[in-house]
Amino acid sequence: MSTDEHDSGTTDDARSIRAIEDGVQRDFSQSMSYGSYLGLDQLLASQHPRSEPPQHDELLFIIQHQTSELWLKLMLHELRSARALLATDELAPALKRLARVKHIQHTLTGQWSVLATLTPSEYAEIRPFLATSSGFQSWQYRAVEFLLGNKNADMVRVFDHEETARAMLAELLDEPSLYDEFLRYLARHGYAVPAELLDRDFSQPYRLDERLVDTFAAVYASPSEHWGVYETCEELVDLEDNFQQWRFRHLQVVTRTIGHKRGTGGSSGVDFLRRALDLTFFPELYAVRTRV
Repeated sequence: MSTDEHDSGTTDDARSIRAIEDGVQRDFSQSMSYGSYLGLDQLLASQHPRSEPPQHDELLFIIQHQTSELWLKLMLHELRSARALLATDELAPALKRLARVKHIQHTLTGQWSVLATLTPSEYAEIRPFLATSSGFQSWQYRAVEFLLGNKNADMVRVFDHEETARAMLAELLDEPSLYDEFLRYLARHGYAVPAELLDRDFSQPYRLDERLVDTFAAVYASPSEHWGVYETCEELVDLEDNFQQWRFRHLQVVTRTIGHKRGTGGSSGVDFLRRALDLTFFPELYAVRTRV
């Protein structure tokens, strides 16, 4: 075979590999396409940089936060479902939902590494155009915190300007959290749960109850006898652990980007984020570790 023949054969082989298969859909005039199913026209047109003159890094900042909101939307969907499943004693599928939430949390925490590529000088070029907007005003983030038990009525009033968001947060404020629903599940299955915890004002933050630590101590003393409850306890600890890692990574990125400046929304910035590290959703599940 000559060199020309060899080259021609190679080219023909490459073309055959790249050819679109006969059965692949090409005409979408009467059928749904990938883009239409996902609403990509609207989604990809939802980034509106405001810097003038335009700054290259603003698109990164916008997409980072928009994708975070999409993941938060899915997290809310899964947490609501897990809570509902616990309420009907469907523990196994509830744990499946929580397993998915943990993967979402890992993705959200990993995203901070992308934003961390934004240097202080680069962020300073776009920060003025954020005006008073801030991640502090993410109502979906607050909804996740409410579902996990960090209730704060003052946060609802931050969203008086967004009727839908305010209504959702007001509803979640008065509803049992995921942990409250787990305690109800325990009580229905014969575990010692103080009555005051089952019929409390759910709009208030949850407080540690030493009597419940005793109950969890019995579970951890004999995991094989309480496997479903034991597994759920550890899943909840995983959730909180992941949440704290997200908070800490957020703190790190803010520190390296703006130092100790005040947040655009008026918070104290780094100091505000550091105080959040002291919050806990499931206090008895950490207190019990001293007993084990």
